[in-house]
Amino acid sequence: MNQVKDEQISLDDIEVPDKIPTKFVNSRVIVFNPLYASYLYVKKGFFGSPLGINKPRLEYFSKPSELSLIESYYLLERDEITIFDVKENNFLEPKKFNEIAKRIHHKFEEKYIIYKDLRQKGYIPRPGLKFGADFVIYKKGPGLEHSLFMVHVLPHDSEITAIDMVRAGRLATSVRKKFVIANPLTKSYYFFEWFKP
Repeated sequence: MNQVKDEQISLDDIEVPDKIPTKFVNSRVIVFNPLYASYLYVKKGFFGSPLGINKPRLEYFSKPSELSLIESYYLLERDEITIFDVKENNFLEPKKFNEIAKRIHHKFEEKYIIYKDLRQKGYIPRPGLKFGADFVIYKKGPGLEHSLFMVHVLPHDSEITAIDMVRAGRLATSVRKKFVIANPLTKSYYFFEWFKP
C-alpha cells in the first residue's frame, strides 16, 4: 500500500464531518486527526495550533492541533466541533465547557466576548502570549500578512497604570504593531499610537 505524501493531499478534496471531533485531555482541546486539524486552520479561519510546528504553511500538515479554550468554545457554540472529555467519558455541551473553561482560564469570559466580537467583525484573533498580549489580530491570517495589532482585554473596572501603558507601547512599537485595550463590557477598543512631538 502506497503512503500518500503530504504534498499530494488537497484539503479541497477531503470529506469533513459537519462537526469536527476533538478531545478534551488534561485541560487541552486536541484535534487528533491531522486532516481535520489542517482543515480548521487552513480552510475555516486559522483555528488551532499544529503541535510541533511553529509556523504552519497554508496547506495540509501531518500533525494533530491544539485549539485554545476560547477557540474551542467559539466553535462549539457554532456547532462546528464536538468535544469529548476523555476523563469523564462524555461529550461536553457548551454550558458545561464554559464552566470548565472559566475555572482554568484567567479572564475567560472577558476574553471570549472580545474574541467573538473580533471574529464577527471579520478579524482573525490568534493567541498573543508571545507578544505579551491576549491576542494578535490579522485581517487575512498568519502567513499571509503580519498581524495588524495586539489586543489586551481589560475588564471595565480594571486599572492601568502609566507604567503599564508605556511598557505595552514600547513592546508594541518594538514588534511594529498597534497596541489596543479592549473593554468587554462595551466592546470598545482603545488604540494607542506613539509619536514624537
